[in-house]
Amino acid sequence: MPRHVGREQEREPDRGRGVIEGAFALLEALRRCGGEAGLTEIASACALPKGSAHRLLEQLLVVGAVERRGSRYRVGSQLYRLGQAWEPHPGLRVAARHPLHRLRAATGASALLTVLHDGKALTVASVPGEVEALVPVRNGMSFLLDTAAGQVLSDRGRAGSGGRLPGAVLECAEVMDGVCCAALPVRGRDDRTVAAIAVMTASAQGLQRAAQEAARAAAAVTAALVRAGAPPRLPPVLHY
Repeated sequence: MPRHVGREQEREPDRGRGVIEGAFALLEALRRCGGEAGLTEIASACALPKGSAHRLLEQLLVVGAVERRGSRYRVGSQLYRLGQAWEPHPGLRVAARHPLHRLRAATGASALLTVLHDGKALTVASVPGEVEALVPVRNGMSFLLDTAAGQVLSDRGRAGSGGRLPGAVLECAEVMDGVCCAALPVRGRDDRTVAAIAVMTASAQGLQRAAQEAARAAAAVTAALVRAGAPPRLPPVLHY
């Protein structure tokens, strides 16, 4: 084999990694820009030349990873569909769907399901409630480990902080003024903590009741995980 051909083949993986890293940098820039931005703003956010950013965006358009509206780009529906396949624990998001909505209806509080990921409490399911103006809740947002949910997930909860609710962590205005939070563990079949259910409310007086409702929700999710078998396979359709 000619020597220059070998060098080309050795460089090929590095080039591939560069393209992939650049594409993900663009997608992350779109996320930070609120989900939609123009070419100049995107290129500046990820420190790429406009020409390079434009070429990458055009490639992402072809596969549906981004969409274009006029001169502005936004995250595409294909990424949303692929993202729904990520499951931090088998069956967790499905098991939490109804308990989270019941928790929001019973308390008026924002209800969240978080998991420990990259040293933070990552929100994987959420229902906005009364503190939405202070702390908007969105799937994919992360909280530090000194929050109630973070303490539950990292086993840093203070002993007895939840009163008669085992494993609970309650805090009021310790992390953010005007926001009280209660978090309780969700456990898997092996009794290991796999997630935390959290409620955020503006009422210190109602925090204990919100914590009791959150405990019911966490117990419901835990019971569903214990009962669950293998997750169902999705039908081979393009849209669902």
